[in-house]
Amino acid sequence: MLRIATSTPPSWACAPRASPRIPKSRPRTGVRRVCKRSEMTGGTMHRRLLLGTSATLLLVPAVLRAQAWPSQPVRLVVAFPPGGPTDVYGRLFGERLARALGQPVVIENKAGAAGTIGTLGVARAKPDGYTLVFGTGSTQALYASMAAKPEYDVVKDFTYIAHLGGGPAAFVGNLAQPDTLKGLLDAARAKPGALSYGSPGTGTLLHLTTERLKAAAGGAPITHVPYRGSGPAMNDLLAGQLAMVTTTLGSALPFHSSGKARLLAVATDRRTALAPDVPTVSETLGGQPFEAVLWHCLAGPAGLPPEVVAKLAAATRETMADAALVKALAEQGIVPVIDSTPEATAAFVRAEAERWAPIVKAADVKME
Repeated sequence: MLRIATSTPPSWACAPRASPRIPKSRPRTGVRRVCKRSEMTGGTMHRRLLLGTSATLLLVPAVLRAQAWPSQPVRLVVAFPPGGPTDVYGRLFGERLARALGQPVVIENKAGAAGTIGTLGVARAKPDGYTLVFGTGSTQALYASMAAKPEYDVVKDFTYIAHLGGGPAAFVGNLAQPDTLKGLLDAARAKPGALSYGSPGTGTLLHLTTERLKAAAGGAPITHVPYRGSGPAMNDLLAGQLAMVTTTLGSALPFHSSGKARLLAVATDRRTALAPDVPTVSETLGGQPFEAVLWHCLAGPAGLPPEVVAKLAAATRETMADAALVKALAEQGIVPVIDSTPEATAAFVRAEAERWAPIVKAADVKME
């Protein structure tokens, strides 16, 4: 039986014991106190040793799991509907990441609330490396300022793994409307409230980009219509229900090339080689600088084991260096970041959240 010591030995443990009767010829040593304090100290040490050993043993399975990762499929949440720019990039990335990891990467579209529903699910997931999010500027930066009551912290609730680059925003017009961005904005001023534009949702980077445009153009009363992704918005544009849609260059190019819609302007600092005939927004604004990039990143829940983060980061660098992927992204107007690090990605997200905060405030837009 394990004997457990107390801070003050009980009376029975250290009770005085009378010495036996000693002949007068021998010196009397008096009463001796016999206290088994040494035994009890040893018991305490034994108990502490057992507790320490138990704690170490409890950590062993977690360490072994991190070292064995990945031993099963990895779930990559894309918080927007299928067919949109984020979904297209996410699937291109996930397919090649699976090769680098040696395990399937399952894409799960979990759309809603400008991407925050799927992103929140990842923030609350078990930090074992098997649930990740294909984050965007909307979900990882704008949300910090847009949400009236944020349900997750864009910095504290995630482990950032890699910045994956992105593509520029583009403004696509209905063929029945003016054939330039300036002409469309002038038409909106001539008939306030008569024209409307679509975006992937309230609080998305593309929504705020259009609000920035309206402010930079001196005001344009064109009504915002939010959608659950760029795909449904483009469908309504083609049906004549919208005057304009704000999307990405990659999403706009097929419609522009086929003549089904008109690419009005691209939010880059110079004209893109993919559509050299299309002006930049800056040209429309008389030289006023105007850029907007829909960027992406790879992240997981806060608390991912360092071993898992290191493996994911290495696999992501291998993925982003894939020549076929770089070519496919270039066709979408996306410029990849090949040598990103977890530390640089976390710093980038913080900087983006700070950069967009005053823009969100000026636009006076909130997600309820």
